Amino acid sequence: MSTPQVKPSTTAFRRWRPQFHLLAPNNWLNDPCGPGYDPSTGKYHIAYQWNPKVNDWGDICWGHATSRDLVSWNIDQEPCLSPSAPYDNKGIFTGCLQPTNLKGQQDGTLTYFYTSVNSLPIHYTLPYNYGCETLSIALSRDAGRTWERHSKNPILSRPPLGLQVYGWRDPYIYPWPSAPENVRRTAREVAGEDALYGFISGGLANHTPTIFVYAISGRALDRWEYIGILLDVGLNATPSRWSGDLGLNWEVANLLTLTNKEGTSRDFLIMGVEGCIPNPKPNYPTAKDKRIPRSQLWTCIKPNDTQTAPAKSLMQWSSSGIFDSGLFYAANSFFDPVSQRQVVFGWITEEDLPDEARNEQGWSGMISSPRVLSLQTIHRVKHARSTTRLGDITSVEAVPDGKGSCTVYTLGVEVDERAQKLRVGARAATLGGLDLTPGEGDAHVKGSGSFVPLSTTRWEVDASIAVGKRCGRVGMVVFLDENHTSRTILFWDPLTEIFCVDRPRIDNKNINHGPEVAPHTLFTYIRAEEETARETETEEPLHIHTIFDTSVLEVFVNGRTTITTRIYQSGEGNNSTCVGIRFFADTDGSVTANGDTEGPGSSARLLQATVWDGLSCS
Repeated sequence: MSTPQVKPSTTAFRRWRPQFHLLAPNNWLNDPCGPGYDPSTGKYHIAYQWNPKVNDWGDICWGHATSRDLVSWNIDQEPCLSPSAPYDNKGIFTGCLQPTNLKGQQDGTLTYFYTSVNSLPIHYTLPYNYGCETLSIALSRDAGRTWERHSKNPILSRPPLGLQVYGWRDPYIYPWPSAPENVRRTAREVAGEDALYGFISGGLANHTPTIFVYAISGRALDRWEYIGILLDVGLNATPSRWSGDLGLNWEVANLLTLTNKEGTSRDFLIMGVEGCIPNPKPNYPTAKDKRIPRSQLWTCIKPNDTQTAPAKSLMQWSSSGIFDSGLFYAANSFFDPVSQRQVVFGWITEEDLPDEARNEQGWSGMISSPRVLSLQTIHRVKHARSTTRLGDITSVEAVPDGKGSCTVYTLGVEVDERAQKLRVGARAATLGGLDLTPGEGDAHVKGSGSFVPLSTTRWEVDASIAVGKRCGRVGMVVFLDENHTSRTILFWDPLTEIFCVDRPRIDNKNINHGPEVAPHTLFTYIRAEEETARETETEEPLHIHTIFDTSVLEVFVNGRTTITTRIYQSGEGNNSTCVGIRFFADTDGSVTANGDTEGPGSSARLLQATVWDGLSCS
């Protein structure tokens, strides 16, 4: 049910509105759709679900924007696709982009594949109405300025016959060169030698979330032939806290192959997960406890060698992790031929803001900064920080190397390097070689060597910290007022192996400002000293990379743990502030061999930190 529309004031509209993240002109925004690159124009395209009428979900169109660098965007003021045909009159749901026409010719034609919806509501908790979601195509022959529907729409009218589903939507196309031979053989038989693969997200009712896999003719992209389900993981599978809850139904799932510099490859699935079981902790409530029970996860998959009934899946689970532990959902990606990287965008939600405040500002949600993926590889790993065995950390694959150590593989997630263009014109400050002292809330910090003043609410930090064995909480505190009473604290707790964003307490009790938490550890590996060839155990430093834009905070830790959240500062008007950053480290109170507690300054050392203040895409 929609909240009554409120005409926003200029003050409310601007108060928490980011400056360099992609936003709709106004009103409701959710999933990124059809990201991709058009080689005929040298432009990147991205669409997004948009309700241009009111600031609530409904009447979903696709908004559209283009860029030459993934940083500065030209945003269309009108939708590129709107509900109008009988098969999509209830919504243009999420989909993908192919920069080719239906005959496979690179003639500048752009092709959108989208979920066309003719009946609502659709939700995994409701009985599925077969035919409510269909697969359709839209074409542009003028570089994305206008789009026309395909004459054969919808090209698929329902899920595969005989299957009871929770959902069936969000098409994604991938060539999948690493597909197992039996899968490729089936695809060739039904779609020809130039077969592509289509993936539609959903779930088998009362059985498993999954992906429905299709073979597509490379010369007739409107021909999709069903070949099986991708995975069978069961309901609410929870391998460990490192992997999260795999839920009941999947959305916006992307399959991709990542290869490291040594030529090792792994297949990954990135998916939005619905139906996660809430797991509140009364002694430590977090922001997630008050949100929709869903997650943004990833899974590393491998060929299925079991093929057990009742559903024979094409692949099986290998490892899995949390793609983002905060307000990031519906990740959608594409392979960028310019950077030769897989680029990901996600929807940063507004769900921590109550409806009254959200409607007062006149807009909801934004698209994340561009992220790039990699197969993160760490050699000669001996152990993690805690006593947890490597084999029990289900977000990594630990392969014995025959030397008494392991090679660790996991999904790497970092900000696209092109986002560094935001630093042009920003004031930069660099620190390094500092022993960190306790007290993240200490008001007397301006004289501290680890304090950096800020003058804007658009900044970036890239820091590396060597964490001692007796270190307690370690990280950085962002002061939001001159009295240093309001602050955001980003820290890692070595004892619990949790990275946390502790958000400021604010006057409005209806705004969810609970802490964000994510499992995170540091690995100790064997390093050979060049001069002596002696091998020593070395722990990787804690690497924190974070970007802040007015109210949105994106945090990347060691290139494999990510938290995206919102910081809604209290106060009237446009008086959101950031006045400084201080790096800190607490001791854990451990007693040394001689009976003394470890002294201040000896628990962690700031190796290097750069702070850019005044980021801008202008």
